[in-house]
Amino acid sequence: MITPRVKSPRRLASVAAVAALSFALAGCGVEHRTILTGVTQDQLSAGAEPYFNVGPITYQIQVSRQLNPFDNYDVQYLSGVQDAQSITPQQFWYGVFLWSKNQTKQYAQTASRFELEDSEGDIFQPTPLNPSLNPYAWTSQSLAPDAIEPVADSTASDGPNGGGLILFKLTQSVYSNRPLTLLIFAPGSSKPARVSLDL
Repeated sequence: MITPRVKSPRRLASVAAVAALSFALAGCGVEHRTILTGVTQDQLSAGAEPYFNVGPITYQIQVSRQLNPFDNYDVQYLSGVQDAQSITPQQFWYGVFLWSKNQTKQYAQTASRFELEDSEGDIFQPTPLNPSLNPYAWTSQSLAPDAIEPVADSTASDGPNGGGLILFKLTQSVYSNRPLTLLIFAPGSSKPARVSLDL
């Protein structure tokens, strides 16, 4: 069983500050918030809003965390993954839950290519998910102006993580090679946006 991490008082205070700022600005809508080209954990701790642009699409990392394939709650996120419980003691599942909005005045495609990079430069590719078997799976979509992904009232949107799942199988070595950086490639671009994740 995975033991939840105990967050430090400083971390809790930072999270509370970000939550308070987000609540205060909630009536303004995302389009009026500060949009960043990349978000690091230091910026989040300093109170920066966790929104960033990749191509024409605005994104937000809702949650990123380890997933336990033996937990009755987490197993739903591994639906459709063959032999999800057959991982070695040196491996673990890691989920990134992503939200996006098209704030342009024309249709735009969300990202389909992602990578995780540790501080040693090791690259991890996502595990493919079948959206017909896993309702949380992130899938690239063509969004109409002001449309969001995941769509409102969907399983992924209404779930506790509020985002589409990008799933990675990582090795325990990443704990020694933090931070992890999520690379998001806009469609047709070879240069990714880089977002530091908390692990």
